[in-house]
Amino acid sequence: MSRREKIEALLADDPRDAFLRYSLAMELDKEGDHDTSLARFDELTKDDPPYVPAFFMAAQQLARLERVNEARAYLRDGIEAARSQGDAHAAAEMSEFLATLGAEGE
Repeated sequence: MSRREKIEALLADDPRDAFLRYSLAMELDKEGDHDTSLARFDELTKDDPPYVPAFFMAAQQLARLERVNEARAYLRDGIEAARSQGDAHAAAEMSEFLATLGAEGE
């Protein structure tokens, strides 16, 4: 059984588990299934409350795929979500990554 299959089996028991859903999105990224991975990350960013690490991982994946403007949007939203949840560390990490991506239109 692959790592992805193990995660999917655990998710069958607890489909709302944010960490398992995040782990599945990470595995899908590793397997090269970027569309599905990004869709899973996006679902996590829409949870109440949003799952903050999903913003950062989606942005990193998008940057690797040279979809930089989309990455910037995830980072901006993620910084806001992190701040609203009192997660200054995550907000700072995403701010630093956003700065490395440069200004829009570059």
